[in-house]
Amino acid sequence: MSKSDNSPEKKGKATPKRKDAVAKTKINSITAPVSKADRAKNREALKAARAEARAAYMRGDQNALPARDRGPVKKLVRDYIDSRGSLGEYFLPLMVVVLMLTLVPSVEIRFFAIILMYSAMGYSVIFGFVVSGRIKKLVNERFPGESTKGLGIYGWLRSTQMRRLRAPSPQKKRGDSI
Repeated sequence: MSKSDNSPEKKGKATPKRKDAVAKTKINSITAPVSKADRAKNREALKAARAEARAAYMRGDQNALPARDRGPVKKLVRDYIDSRGSLGEYFLPLMVVVLMLTLVPSVEIRFFAIILMYSAMGYSVIFGFVVSGRIKKLVNERFPGESTKGLGIYGWLRSTQMRRLRAPSPQKKRGDSI
């Protein structure tokens, strides 16, 4: 027997690349095949939708808020915190200053920086307990029977964020009544 007798006939075309073969068999029953132009258009539409959703979230629209920020009680807590000033919102910049002071070769200055850091942390924790009690009292007055679970920590954490970086954005100015 010769070699040509045992070999199968040629198929007449090149074997397709794996990605082309897989793409042929892959069928998405939900969406139609999309061209590059359609993808770019969809990408722009998604980008615009995300920007609008972010703007609504920052405005405090109830429908755009996640579950942790939704509801009149959480709005009251946000307004309460935003209408008052707190040293806690300057905690992060203060820690940057403390970090810079610890790089100074003077032992006295480094000691002062450490004392400053611990006193700021202590103040923040004590303020957290005080503001938590005030928030719970206010919620019990305005929304009797409503659960106050987690509201104190929610308010305290908001008070430790820099005002410009709070999300949703503050709706009240400092000194406004709630």
